[in-house]
This record gives sequence, C-alpha cells and structure tokens, in this order.
Amino acid sequence: MLWILCIMLQSMFHMACGCVAEERDALMHVRSSLIKANYLVPDSWGQGDDCCSWEGVTCDDKVARVSALVLNNMHVAGSGCWILNLAVFSPLHELQLLDLSLNYACLQNLDGLQGLTKLRYLNLSENSFVGNDTIGSLGKLASLQVIHLVSSNISGTVPNTAFKNLKNMRELHLRSNQLSGSIPSSLFELPRLEYLDLSENLFQGHIPMSSFADISSALRTLKLSGNNLSGAFHFFWLRNCTMLEKIDLSGNSDLSIDVKFHRRLVPPFQLRSLVLSGCNVDNSIIVGPNFLGTQCHLQILDLSHNNLTGSIPDWIFTNVATLVYLNIASNSLVGSIDPMWQHRSALQMINVSNNYFVGQLPANISSVFPDLEVLVASNNIISGYLPPSLCNTSNIIIVDLSNNKFTGEVPTCYFSVPSLAILKLSNNNLGGSMFGGVSDISVSAIYLGSNKFEGTLPSNLSGNPVIMDLHDNKLSGKIDTSFWDLSLQVLSVASNNLTGEIYPAICKLTTLQILDMSDNNFVGSTPNCADELQLYFLNMSRNSLSGLSHGFLNSSHITVLDLRYNQFISSLGWIHNLSQVRLLLLGGNRFRGQISENICHLQYFNIIDLSDNRISGSLPPCIGDISFGYHADDLDFQTLFDFVSLGTGFSSTDNDDPAFTYDILYDLQGFTFSTKGNVYAYSRNFFNLMFGIDLSGNMLSGEIPWEIGNLSRVKSLNLSNNHFSGRIPSTLANMSAIESLDISHNELDGPIPPQLSQLWSLEVFSVAYNNLSGCIPDSGQFASFSMDSYIGNKNLQNMSLGNACSAGSSGRVAPAPVPEDADDASDDLILYVVSASFVLAFWATVAFSFCHPYGRSVMLKL
Repeated sequence: MLWILCIMLQSMFHMACGCVAEERDALMHVRSSLIKANYLVPDSWGQGDDCCSWEGVTCDDKVARVSALVLNNMHVAGSGCWILNLAVFSPLHELQLLDLSLNYACLQNLDGLQGLTKLRYLNLSENSFVGNDTIGSLGKLASLQVIHLVSSNISGTVPNTAFKNLKNMRELHLRSNQLSGSIPSSLFELPRLEYLDLSENLFQGHIPMSSFADISSALRTLKLSGNNLSGAFHFFWLRNCTMLEKIDLSGNSDLSIDVKFHRRLVPPFQLRSLVLSGCNVDNSIIVGPNFLGTQCHLQILDLSHNNLTGSIPDWIFTNVATLVYLNIASNSLVGSIDPMWQHRSALQMINVSNNYFVGQLPANISSVFPDLEVLVASNNIISGYLPPSLCNTSNIIIVDLSNNKFTGEVPTCYFSVPSLAILKLSNNNLGGSMFGGVSDISVSAIYLGSNKFEGTLPSNLSGNPVIMDLHDNKLSGKIDTSFWDLSLQVLSVASNNLTGEIYPAICKLTTLQILDMSDNNFVGSTPNCADELQLYFLNMSRNSLSGLSHGFLNSSHITVLDLRYNQFISSLGWIHNLSQVRLLLLGGNRFRGQISENICHLQYFNIIDLSDNRISGSLPPCIGDISFGYHADDLDFQTLFDFVSLGTGFSSTDNDDPAFTYDILYDLQGFTFSTKGNVYAYSRNFFNLMFGIDLSGNMLSGEIPWEIGNLSRVKSLNLSNNHFSGRIPSTLANMSAIESLDISHNELDGPIPPQLSQLWSLEVFSVAYNNLSGCIPDSGQFASFSMDSYIGNKNLQNMSLGNACSAGSSGRVAPAPVPEDADDASDDLILYVVSASFVLAFWATVAFSFCHPYGRSVMLKL
C-alpha cells in the first residue's frame, strides 16, 4: 500500500518519497559530475529515492523541498578539476544554504544561481572561478546575507555599484583573491554589514571612509590586511561603530594609522582584536595619548613591524588584564623589559623579538605567566640566567631567546618539558656541558649554536628531536653512536673540535635531510650507505677526511654538497649521480682525472667549485649547455620546514582570530665562494644570489671551448692557474651577467677580443701571465681596469687616444715583475762575462805568441 501511495503522490506532486523528483534529478546530476572528476561521493547519494535523507542534504519539513546543501571537501589528491555549472542547482527553489567549499572545483560565474531567491548563505571558498565578471553576477543575488568566496581565483576591479543591491548582506568574505583597483565606497554604506574581509588582495588607494561617512553601526569585524592601501586611516571615523570588535589592517606599509581620538571622547566600542602589523602606525600608540587605554576587553594586540620607538607602554599591562596575544616584534623599542613581569597576566603568546630591550627574565616566570605557551624574545640585549621555573609552565610550546646576552647553564629541565616543541637559545653566552647531562630529550627542535658549551656529547641519547643545531661551540671528542638512533631531520655540529671517524651507523638516519659536520677534525673515510640516506644538504668541509665512498654520495636528493678542504683522493666519475645538485663544492682536495661530459647532464647547477685539485684534460664543450640559475626559484631550503601556526583552539581565541605564526624554517649556515678576488659568504636564500664556476688551480689544458659563452646567467668564471692554450673565445661576450672573469696564469695567445667590452656587468677582469698580444680594449668596463689585469703579457699594448696601439715600448704592457735584487744580479753577471772575456783573450794571445812559429818571431822582433 505504501508504494502505491508513493506513486500517487509522485504523480500528483512530482515528488519521490520525501524529495521532489526534479531536485533528486539535479542532485544525481551533481553525483555524476563528481564521479567523472574522480572526486569523493557520499555513500548515501543514490541510495533510495528520498534525497532528503542523503548526507549533506537538509529539507524543509513543511514543503519537503531541499533547503540546505553541504557538499564540501570532496576533492581527492591527484584528481582533476570538478567542472561544475552552478545552474544545476536552479531546481532547488527553496534552497537557503549552499556550501561547496574546499572542493577546488572549476566554476563559471554565479549567474546560474539567480533563480534561487531564498538563498541566504553561500560558501564557495577554495574553488576556482574560470568565467568573467564573478563580482558582477554576485551583485545580482540580492537575497544573500552571508558570502564566502575566499581563495576563489577572482580577479579584476570591483565597480562601486557592485554591492548596492545587497542590502541584506551581513558578511562578505573575499580574502586571498586577486581583486584590484579601489575598494568600493558602497560597501561601507550597506546598512546591515557586520563582517568585511578583503584581506590579501591587490586593492590600492585610500580606504573610502571619512568623518562624514555613514558607516554601519552593526560593523563588528573589519579586515583589510595584505593589500597595497595608502593614505590615512583615522580610528575616529569608527566612532559610531558601537559593536566593533576586530580590526586587521596589517601589511599595508603605506597606510598611515592615526589612533588618536578627540579629547574627552571615549570610543563606544570595546575591541577584542587589533592587528596593525607592518603599517605606518603613529608613534602615539606607544607614547600616547590614544584610545587604547580605554579598551578593557582587548585580547589580541599586534603592533609588530612598525618601527615604533620608545619603551613598552604601561597601559598594556595595567589596563588590559585580558590580553592573551601580544606581538610588538621588529620595532625600535628600548628600555627595560622588567615592567612586563610586574603583574600576573593572562598572556599565552608573547613576541617582543627584534628590539633593543634590556633586563632579565623573572625567577618566578611561571607564576607571572601561568598560561604561557609561546615566549619569543630573540634579538634583544636581555641578560642574566635562564629561570628554571619556566619548566613549571605546563603548556609551554615555544621558547626563543636566541641572540641575547644570557649566561650560565641551561636548566636541565628545559630538555625534558613534555609540551616544549621548540627551544632556541643560540647566539648567547651559555656554557656547561651539552644538555646538562640529560640523555632523554623530549624537545623536537633544539638550537644551541654559537654558545660556549664544552666537553663531549652525551652518550646513550634518546628521545624524539627532529632538529638539533649545536654548531660553533667548544665540543670535543667523538660523536656517540646513539645519535644515529634518533629520528633527526637536521643535525649540525659544525665548527667544534670533534674528532674520530664517521661510523657506518650514520646510515641508520634515513630521515636525515640536512647534515653539517664541517670545520672539525674528523678523519678516515665516508661510510658506504648504499643509497639509504635521503640527504638534501651535506657539508663535511674543513676536516681531514681522505677516503670517499661513492655510495655515501649516490643520493639523488643531494642539492648542496660541500667537501672542500679535505684530503679526498678520487676521480670525479660519481658526480653524474647527483641529479639534483645545485651547489657542488669540491675545492681544496686531491681529486684527479678528467671532467667527464656526464657533468653536462646535471641541469640544476648554481655553483661548480673544483678549484685547487689535480684535474687534467680538456674542458668538455657541453658545459655551455648547463642551465645555470634557471631553476634557482624552484627550491629554497627554507621550504624544507614549514611554519608552526598556533592560535586556534586556545581558550581565549576563536577560529577567526589571527593565528600566532612562528617561523621555524631552519636557517642554513650558508657557504663561501671566491669571486672578484675575495671570499664572499652567502647565507639564507643563497640560491638566488650567485651562479658561478671555479676551476682554478688545476691542470686543465686545451682550448677554452667557445660554447662556454652560452652561460648567460653565470656571474663568476675562474679558469686561472691552468694550462689552457689557444685564443680567448669571443663568445665570452655573450655572458651578459658576468661580474668576475679570471683566465690568468694560462698559456693563452692572440688578442683580447674587442667584443668583451660589451660586458657591462664586468667588475673584475684578469688575463695576467699569458702570451697575449695586440691591443687592450679601452671602452666599456675595460676603461676601469688597472694594468694589473694584463701584467705578464709582454706583447700586449695600450690603446692611444686615436684608437690605435701606441708605437714604441711606451705602449707595451710591463713584463712580469722580477725580484728586487735582480738588477744587481744582472750587473754582476755582465761584469763577470766581460772580465772572463778579457782574461780568456789575454791567455789566448800568450799561447799564440809562444806556441805558434809566427808568434814567436813577432815576440823576438819586439
């Protein structure tokens, strides 16, 4: 009987057992398109005729029509783009809520939704609009009250009339798109607007507000951060916004912020969150007067990156007992930090880094900040001892006190606080034994570099550290094998006095990505790890290593390899295995053999340094095919480790509050490279700074291949102190980025190609000590080079004013200099030769006179 009743109702009302047939058909069409795009499909969809029972579908009980549809996060990694025409939802006439967020779908404009006159809530965030005039079609949906189009690939300008019809709109979320032009003033005329987020777009110009603007008194949240806004913004303009709670104008460096209110005028609002990082904030926010002293409910305050001066204002700690998030980093604030410790506080996250604060941490810091989770006070002048009571803050996650003046030892409990994830104490004056003798480490990331720790590393080490940076201390002895049982991703023990061999147990560190053991006293050979290591960065320079296991270097992941200044003796046949290498630094060893053409298969080079080895043979012409620098932006080692974002889930914040973002990107120690006659140090972001080749100090011979001129992005080329012969290729003039070119101390002949005068970036040039002849170019950069660049080429001549080589010896380049006593030695030699000649002639005459008959007759006559 029920199925007969269902058929009767379906024929009468075109319904399908609690669901209108045309609505069910529309949803089945959506299901088909999901399957076609290899997206997830709710299991219940298609099961039974009642679509109101399907997952994510809500129907109005009175009319049995779909009123809400939530179909978000259906995307599967590796799947294609879900191509969806929004007109498919047009049969859902009673639809009030539509949520398709986090699907990464390809959507047309919003015209397909125009017939849905009851639609109130629309969330299409994290999708991609591929049509035009998305904002224009949005303005036609007059019934909308809440709009979420975050990260939706919407671009173009926004006409001032775009939102005039949306009189009922309460929330507009357009963060992280490519919207440009001016912010339309009509937005601030909407009578019911409560929430406006236009952050992280390309808007420019002034904020369309003024003292006379009729801004909605319902406004609670205003977010305009991360644009290119300029002009002035006066908080006085918001004097009628009685409900205002959150303001974020950060990341608009040309926007001048005035926080002063008229005298005796107290703002009617009580802010809960104020974020003005990276703006041009008026310094009165520090020295007063301003309205912030009246804000008794403030929980989040971010004034970082504003070049503010003065000392910490007292009102932060006296008037605002509710503050949980304080960020005043990267300013020019001075004075004592002690006022922070005078009152018990609810602060959970503190960032006062990159200022000039002095003072000490309180001994009872856990009592002052019982809820503390993040303490970042790096790059100041804070001194004294580290308080052991910090270990009693049960929720502490991040402690960064690096680059200060702390002394004494690190309390041993710091290494075993269960909640502590990051401990950064580098660049202080801390000492004692490493880890204070603790063997079980609970901290994930430990930075203790550039201190005065001494003694041996602990044995039987255990725990779960991921980053361990112990560089530049006074550690000695051997590395205990327990280190290789950890799950480290980063290990730096550089610049210590460690000794011994590198044992094969290191091969167990299969999670290791960055290993820096440079500038120690390690000896022996590298172990054969048989491709087990996944290293990206390996630095073993400045040790006394002699044996090189090719298995240790067979990793196709290696991007930076620095083995300089050891005693390695090997051919270079293994280099071609380094398919991802960008920095190949092998100088100062005893590598021998020839440079194989296989090196040309490596297409990611930034630096090749094979200097001061025993490499012979010719330079393969294919070296000109290497695409130096073209992949410099593909990988930055700073991307190996992500940000730690905190803020959601804390007791006093919500998901809409800005997360506390802390940069734990491991900062590599960098490397040195010789160019322009000096040694330069390159550190963070070095992949974008230098592209060069140094093959000096070897036994290379033959001609310099003309193909080397194809290296148009190389900035430094050093082929000096080899046995290259033949002529200088004129194609070197194609190296348009070259800044330093050194081909001195070779056996080159012929002229200097005049085309080289086209190298406008050239700063250092040397062809000294060759067999060159002809004229020295005097145009372009060559007009700035001294004669030291050409010394030792006796047949080179200067150019005269008439662009002809000077006649006579006056125009010739000076020959190689001789020692200071060379003139005296030559004079002595001439005198000796002349004297010897006279003596020899005298005795020859005597012999002739007495031995030859004619000579005797002459003598008798005399």
